[in-house]
Amino acid sequence: MTEVSMKFLRRTLIAGGAAMALFAGFAAPTLLSATAQEINPGAVSPPSGAPMSFANLIERVRPAVVSISVRQRPDAVQQPNIEGLPPGFEEFFRGRPGRPGPAPTSLGSGFFIAQDGTIVTNHHVVEGAEEITIRTSDGRDHPADLVGSDEATDIAVLRVRGGGRFPFVTFDDASHVRVGDWVVAVGNPFGLDGTATAGIVSAMGRTDAGSSAYVDYLQIDAPINRGNSGGPTFDLAGNVIGVNSAIFSPTGGNVGIGFAIPANTANGIVQQLLRGGRVTRGWIGVSIQPLDEDIARSLGLEEPRGALVASVTPDGPAARAGIQQGDVILTYNGDRIENSRDLTQRVGATAIGNNSRVEILRNGQRRTLNMRLGERPSEQTLASTNPAPNATPEPEQEQQGGVAQSSLGVSTRPLTAEDRTRLSLRANEAGLVITSVEPTSDAAEKGIRPGDVIMQAGGRQIRTAAELTAAVDAARRANRPLLLQVSNRAGRGFVAVDVSSGQ
Repeated sequence: MTEVSMKFLRRTLIAGGAAMALFAGFAAPTLLSATAQEINPGAVSPPSGAPMSFANLIERVRPAVVSISVRQRPDAVQQPNIEGLPPGFEEFFRGRPGRPGPAPTSLGSGFFIAQDGTIVTNHHVVEGAEEITIRTSDGRDHPADLVGSDEATDIAVLRVRGGGRFPFVTFDDASHVRVGDWVVAVGNPFGLDGTATAGIVSAMGRTDAGSSAYVDYLQIDAPINRGNSGGPTFDLAGNVIGVNSAIFSPTGGNVGIGFAIPANTANGIVQQLLRGGRVTRGWIGVSIQPLDEDIARSLGLEEPRGALVASVTPDGPAARAGIQQGDVILTYNGDRIENSRDLTQRVGATAIGNNSRVEILRNGQRRTLNMRLGERPSEQTLASTNPAPNATPEPEQEQQGGVAQSSLGVSTRPLTAEDRTRLSLRANEAGLVITSVEPTSDAAEKGIRPGDVIMQAGGRQIRTAAELTAAVDAARRANRPLLLQVSNRAGRGFVAVDVSSGQ
């Protein structure tokens, strides 16, 4: 409804007489004759399988849903968006984003899963909390303590201080959920306690709806907004099938695209937090990237399946097992790896200390390696040791005298000491600095920029322009794109560049 029509509606409701005067210039409406039959359409039938009302369901589950108010530590930083979310995806629990003052606050939702006052909510609702208060449906406030929290899946568990007896709901494994099923969301949008909305499951298995590699999200169109974070999504039996976590919103408000953490994922995390207060995951110590069609072709693979190793943590499990940059992990414990996300989930689900078997592709040859898994460090530790993924590369001023590689569409020069410092390169690492990129080249299309450093080409370290030219020629003879390892201030990664043109 537009702003103009909203004003008109409000004026109609508040001042009915004045609203009628708006029609003075129109012809008088035709009155029904005394013999005319009144139209009575009767009850409108809902779609097949839909309830006439959600009232009984909501009345039953609403007492288990709570509002959460968090007073954060003075040093807690309020982020407007969940880190890593694409533009338009909103962290929507903040009651008053950017509120000034020494003690920032946040609002969210949660729900009891046990009568002793155990509550499930989102990690981002209680992150940095100094004091947590929950309000039950009867309007009473209770202090709560954090049992444990998992940033990677955005799940947290609280418990009412002093316990008690509270109404609760239960998780379903969500195996029966299908696209098109009715759902009901209950929460605390904008501080409006106990708000219920209804909709359907719009999609399942969304992997691009957030920054977590461990969650395949449930998409719903039941309207949810800021403050719904951590609240439950119910099926018509009153079971929790999801924990509301994020919305896609170009405007900041609800547009009918919400995302919930599926119940089976959430419940597994909750049980770990209840047992030990934290979540442990297997870790092999690599950063990986997905394969696209060009990268797969450059490696001689028929299809883009597997996970490409972009970097290896020194002395980590993968390094000790012999995995190197540029390897493609094809299978894990005998199971084919579809993509980098698949590998992350499989490794994370493996018990720490277990021996695992991986099949890799290196220089066109397949080999099998064994490794003993370690424990995945915290997200904060990983973030502090890895470059920011969205960092902006430092631009390189175009220099005269650089060596041009026409097939790649770039010009290069040797590394200097300043380059090594700028990119935190080790003394024994070689490479060529890109001084210019042809705007119409495939390299430019793939995101290569002046200031980037080519570390490898065709699986080999590059020290000179002649070595780069040889790698280009070899790729052209094989009728494949050339796989480059590129380093800049944003980190390291692989990109396959078309070298079919040029001489």
